[in-house]
Amino acid sequence: MWDYTDKVREHFLNPRNVGEVENPDGIGEVGSIACGDALKLTFRLGDDKKIAEAKFKTFGCASAIASSSALTEMIIGKTLEEAENISNENIAEFLGGLPKEKIHCSVMGQEALEKAIAYYRGEPEKVLEGEIVCHCFNVTDVDIQRAVKEKGLKTLEDVTGYLKAGGGCGNCHEEISNIIKASQGISIMEPKKPAAGLTNLQKIRKIEETLEIEIKPALMRDGGNIELVDVDGNRVLVRLQGACATCSRSRITLKDHVEARLRTLVAHDLVVEEA
Repeated sequence: MWDYTDKVREHFLNPRNVGEVENPDGIGEVGSIACGDALKLTFRLGDDKKIAEAKFKTFGCASAIASSSALTEMIIGKTLEEAENISNENIAEFLGGLPKEKIHCSVMGQEALEKAIAYYRGEPEKVLEGEIVCHCFNVTDVDIQRAVKEKGLKTLEDVTGYLKAGGGCGNCHEEISNIIKASQGISIMEPKKPAAGLTNLQKIRKIEETLEIEIKPALMRDGGNIELVDVDGNRVLVRLQGACATCSRSRITLKDHVEARLRTLVAHDLVVEEA
């Protein structure tokens, strides 16, 4: 189970500035609901050209909610020049730290702020450098190479935790791994040492924790819920409840949200099915 600070829990359970600013000066949207993480940040400037109001809407986990809430608190009262110096590390520090698997939540906050400020200034959207590797989150090979070298990322899990790349459908995992190796000067043909796998009991516990902390809160906000029925090898059998049980998009929820999160945070080969 991830070790969340009291401040993360506080901003998750009692998030500040939820919603959307009316007639905003700045709008920044990042992420993808289909892939399980999305954030919209809006702000309004006062007569003194400082941020007078900031609000957020997010679809994501506890860390995403807490990071977004913290960001709004951090930027209110600041000029745009002061706000744009806020980094994802600053957001994590404000919360007393985040698990490394959740750093991408603070990165999304920083990116949403950058987009909102660019919107206010009338700046065109940044042209992506390189070729897109992760289409779920628009992450390029250049983004991955830079993060590997500057942040010391060593594994696919590190990259997913920091950039969110690979956290959706999973089709880009092999390409991300190859980019990591190439950036580290390792031959792509070099055999990979087998990693120690989870025991079946460890896997079940990890799945239970992920459902409780990462998935259930988002579903419950929309009147739904999910129950773990069984784990059979790499098959995860679940039962959707409440609004989710009768929703016409339940299959999309299972594949694009539940399965994607479990593949990212537990094991890449898990298959989620409705019991």
